[in-house]
Amino acid sequence: MKPISLLGIISVFAAGSLWASESHFPTPYNSEPPEAAPPTPEEALASIRLPEGFKATLFAAEPDVQQPVAIATDDRGRLWVVECFTYAEREKNFDRELNDRILILEDTNSDGRHDKRTVFWDQGKQITSVEIGFDGVWVLAAPDLLFIPDHDRDDVPDGPPEVMLTGWNNDRARHNIVNGLRWGPDGWLYGRHGITATSYVGPPGSNTDDRTRMHCGIWRFHPTNHIFEPVAHGTTNPWGHDWDDHGQLFFINTVIGHLWHAPPGAHFERMFGDDFTPHLYELIPQTADHYHWDTNEKWSDVRKLGITDTSDAAGGGHAHCGMMIYLGDNWPADYRNGLFTLNLHGRRINHELLVREGAGYVGKHAPDFMFAGDPWFRGTELLYGPDGGVYVADWSDTGECHDNDGVHRTSGRIYKITYQTPVTPHPLGLRSLNSTTLASLQTAENEWFVRQARLALHERAIAGREMAATHSILNEQFQTEQDVRKKLRALWALNVTGGASGDWLISLLNHPEEHVRVWAIRLLTDQGTPNQTTKTPFTHLAQTDPSGLVLLHLASALQKLDPPERWPIAEALAQRKEFVGDPVYPLMLWYGVESAVTTNPNRALALASTTPFPRLPRFIARRLTSEIDTQPEALNQLTKLLQSDQSIDTLAMLTGMTEALRGRTKASAPRDWTKTAAHLTQSKIPQITQRTNELSLVFGDGRAADEIRDLIRDKNVDFEARRNAINALAKGRDPQTLKLLRVMVDDRDLADAAIRGLERYDDPSIAQLLIDRYDTMREPAQIQAVNTLASRPDSADTLLDAIKEGDIPSSRVSAAQIRQLRNLGAPKVSKRLQSIWPDHPALTGNKSGLFEKYRKLMTGDALDNADTQQGRLLFQSLCSSCHKLYDEGGAIGPELTGSDRRNVNYLLENIIDPGASLAENYRLTVATLKDGRVLSGSIAGEDDGEIRLQTIGEEVTLRRDDIAHLETSELSLMPEGLLSPLSNEQALNLFAYLMSDHAP
Repeated sequence: MKPISLLGIISVFAAGSLWASESHFPTPYNSEPPEAAPPTPEEALASIRLPEGFKATLFAAEPDVQQPVAIATDDRGRLWVVECFTYAEREKNFDRELNDRILILEDTNSDGRHDKRTVFWDQGKQITSVEIGFDGVWVLAAPDLLFIPDHDRDDVPDGPPEVMLTGWNNDRARHNIVNGLRWGPDGWLYGRHGITATSYVGPPGSNTDDRTRMHCGIWRFHPTNHIFEPVAHGTTNPWGHDWDDHGQLFFINTVIGHLWHAPPGAHFERMFGDDFTPHLYELIPQTADHYHWDTNEKWSDVRKLGITDTSDAAGGGHAHCGMMIYLGDNWPADYRNGLFTLNLHGRRINHELLVREGAGYVGKHAPDFMFAGDPWFRGTELLYGPDGGVYVADWSDTGECHDNDGVHRTSGRIYKITYQTPVTPHPLGLRSLNSTTLASLQTAENEWFVRQARLALHERAIAGREMAATHSILNEQFQTEQDVRKKLRALWALNVTGGASGDWLISLLNHPEEHVRVWAIRLLTDQGTPNQTTKTPFTHLAQTDPSGLVLLHLASALQKLDPPERWPIAEALAQRKEFVGDPVYPLMLWYGVESAVTTNPNRALALASTTPFPRLPRFIARRLTSEIDTQPEALNQLTKLLQSDQSIDTLAMLTGMTEALRGRTKASAPRDWTKTAAHLTQSKIPQITQRTNELSLVFGDGRAADEIRDLIRDKNVDFEARRNAINALAKGRDPQTLKLLRVMVDDRDLADAAIRGLERYDDPSIAQLLIDRYDTMREPAQIQAVNTLASRPDSADTLLDAIKEGDIPSSRVSAAQIRQLRNLGAPKVSKRLQSIWPDHPALTGNKSGLFEKYRKLMTGDALDNADTQQGRLLFQSLCSSCHKLYDEGGAIGPELTGSDRRNVNYLLENIIDPGASLAENYRLTVATLKDGRVLSGSIAGEDDGEIRLQTIGEEVTLRRDDIAHLETSELSLMPEGLLSPLSNEQALNLFAYLMSDHAP
């Protein structure tokens, strides 16, 4: 079929009033310094640079629009805008001073600037998103997803908002708050969630235990059956998503990798913390093959120095907000299906190319599309409309994402970018068209019409309207259109209107186009748990389909099946060796297999024995070994397999077993382990022998301990192998090991590992040994020595004696270690802490006085004259055990290189009051162990049997059976009082280094 003429079919909508009364709306105020003011809208517009042939117009600006955080369009082509005034300074504004507002802006004369403004609703709080559909308006206003009915479509709410979902956490979320409503091609409403808070999402009135736990990632909600489900998990703060021409979902992200392809059920790398699913073992990396900053340089020093040349060439920075895959019809064809995202620090629009490769996609960096010369430009969203022009929302403020130096609420701009002279398809009003006309619009070149028409058809089908004629047109489109994109549109429209039967979708599994087969799989799994009729063709596809994308979505579909029913498909997918090197496919396959492994160990081991994918044997062995206490027979089977002469990946399986027993000091040996170990230690591969001995040690074989001790003593052995051997041996706590570890304290390269092992021994002589050797140790060993001494009350007392006598300088004890000493709960130790560090109390209450003191100190001139070399030394002693800056330091807390370090107030807030905006993963947990130790850190991960505690020195795996008491507080892992021991000069030096643009 030929595309239908848009100008000949679209009817006029009724005009509305020009202005709505806002006399009751609280007046937004600015809290930035009075002299702070953005360029005029006209000046900002003039500063925009675009490729030849493009132009930008000022669609709207203050006072008509302020703080635009989100935009959407309706079927009339009108722009809906969320003005978010309550985002910042929440303690004042969430409950009383300000509201948020939803506007409707319209350009009735097609001159690129709005001339009609309507206030739809102005009673919101924390609104981050708006979308229109099903006779109303959908609004994200944490903690709720709201539906505001407007059945007569007169732009006046028919009644109060209806709460569709609740439980979105808005207590600590700040700029990671839930956001991003968009209708997907499957008819579901999609959204996003950030990393700094955990939400428990469900219908109003439901119990927390019955709700779905949601962290960073993508989610969806069905508008009529009200099913809510996560789609993909991970990353940091996704704030932009869209679908390409083939219906593949991509989203943008901030801080870590920026671009991600999102097959359902994916688990992505995260900025910090663990995924909710405990046995994933590895996470999927970003889709892009590049970053938008030079990782060898420090791009975040934007305000004072600007972006370095190399980071400018790379894309302008890490912070992305808003995303669009351009499928309009105004821009040149070369831009179609390109991904565009706003870059906050770079004040530009990045352009990415989505390239099919392997089982998925790779994002390639194309030349940046738009540059804004306005230093206040803070793009939040971009969206194409009915004429193919693109709206760009500009928050217009000096802060990137924090409110440390105030908020400028009274500015905001929306630009519109078009190519040459756009053709405006007036008049608009798609919902006034008949259904057959809407079906014909599925062939329109501008995807805006396709999506709006599909939504209207979906609404009518749900309302019970007759769809036979519509289905006839859509079926004809599917059969006759040569363009696969238009086939897919017909397929999606048939699906949302009830015209895609299961039998027909099964027949499409044999379609010649890979994208049709992909969507047949997707829609079949959406219709319900695949039955035998579905699983048989799925298995055949897994065996024979040449498309990696089809196989990837089959792996995704595994998670929709009951675990015992996954095996035929999984076994076929696990033999597709042509995708062994793919970065996504093996992990998606594991995510689909993982929960089935323990239900059928025989089948899991058979798969592990035959698959060419090296991760699977390791992961399967690890998963089975993790159930050693509840399913010992599975480990017996694994051990027997390791005795065989089959061509199996022995090292991978042994590595998996070792990883599973990482926190165990003892475990019951599998049947015939002695025979298996004797066989394996004959291997010519040193790593196999080493892994076998480590396992034998846990299984109680004393000869293995002798072998490991010999390995540690052998200086010809690889350094890392010796270090790993110390870590394995230290779990045993036997006299011979204690003797060896005491000797290894004098090994300058391995002393820190030996001291960490000594921490397990409750031997009074260890404390004096560490104090006597302290001056001869390298810095990592010194830090670990203090950690070890601070883990027990008696050795802590000895440590304080050494500090008092000057054997260990008090300056070498970090604020985190002081708090660890306080957490011991020993009255004598606590009393002595106050006498040694009188300026380092546990801070409580109002800290405004400290803020004011350091704000006055940290002037521009003072910082310019500070000594960054001395600041670096202070960073190393105070901060580097937890934070990384310029590739130097630990990874317990967030990396500082990419933070808002140029903002003095931002640094002060996070240093003086680290608990003010506390992510769940950084809460302080104190574990009191049955052996007398007290360890402080954050929970890095946990399951039924173990807890992984990230302490200052290492990540420690603790068996729950070994823990006497575990308490997680509301305090931040980062201690208060970090600046208390410092002189003003030292504080200036530290801040100057933290704010520097390169390592001195």
